[in-house]
Amino acid sequence: MTDIVNDLRELSNEIGVPGFESRVRALISSKAEAFADDLRVDALGNLVATKRGSKGGRTVLLDAHMDEVGFIVSHVDGNGFIRFEELGGWDDRNLLGHPVRFPVEQGFVDGVIGTKPPHLQKPDEREKVVKREQMFVDIGASSREDAEEVGIAVGTPFTIYHEFREMLPGRVMGKAFDDRSGCALLLNAMERLGETSHESEFVFNFAVCEEIGGRGATTGAYGADPDIALALENTAAGDIPGIPEERCPTSIGRGPAITIADKSLIAHPEVIRRLRDAARESSVEYQIKKPLYGGTDAGRIAITRRGVPSGVLSVPSRYIHNGISMLAVSDLEACSDLLLSFCAGLG
Repeated sequence: MTDIVNDLRELSNEIGVPGFESRVRALISSKAEAFADDLRVDALGNLVATKRGSKGGRTVLLDAHMDEVGFIVSHVDGNGFIRFEELGGWDDRNLLGHPVRFPVEQGFVDGVIGTKPPHLQKPDEREKVVKREQMFVDIGASSREDAEEVGIAVGTPFTIYHEFREMLPGRVMGKAFDDRSGCALLLNAMERLGETSHESEFVFNFAVCEEIGGRGATTGAYGADPDIALALENTAAGDIPGIPEERCPTSIGRGPAITIADKSLIAHPEVIRRLRDAARESSVEYQIKKPLYGGTDAGRIAITRRGVPSGVLSVPSRYIHNGISMLAVSDLEACSDLLLSFCAGLG
């Protein structure tokens, strides 16, 4: 596996739900410090890395979010069963039976999402979709005190946990590809830009809280005050049974995806043109993401200060906002090449 895939492996396996990204931030910081000219954490928790350019160049913001969809503990009952609320968008149908992991001070605590077993349900209950409110997490505790003793109480974050793994050649799966793939791309770009001279100053914003409204992107963009911006994302692939071609936003194995429009942004024509030019210069095959699906940090960045010409470049993945996703390594690597070409075109 290449360096960028190994970075994705490490990033995917770490836990960082909205507002609790410190473990992911520490991992990225340990990798970025060798390549950044400046590295800082802002007041909201964004990790901001800078690669300086020569005087007179433009300021380019490259953004990827560190957070993943997850949960927060809302109640622990007397028998140690845990109720929870969502942080980010989940489909209740995909939650049951998944293993979960809580990052606590002493390490991790594992559990499983459960509900009343089908053997004990009435016939009409078995025909209904189980709602999140009917679910709980079982960590094997016998009391509230057992849970508290290992560091779990109201306010503790956690998420569904599956380790990164390789599948058939050229395919990998893991959790939090949205948007740890974008974070891996930024790290790779930072390293590769160190091998070139450039006039532009590149600001890399590893953002917090995208999954609950793009909060880190808002403050990060305000602080950077960029001339142009690009969000590196992970986007939904629909090349699976049951989705007609006209409803398929992207497909895996067909290259990185350029967004024209989504629910948060109409991409700036100049950014789209530069991405297309960069693809031609680097001989990277790409796809256009069909509108209007999803939203990204770019929607927030575009309306910061006086406005910022913004766009989105994404790695397609199947089953995002689920417990585990799948992507094509070729798409990730091609996205890296296209991103570097885009940066080179900005001088």
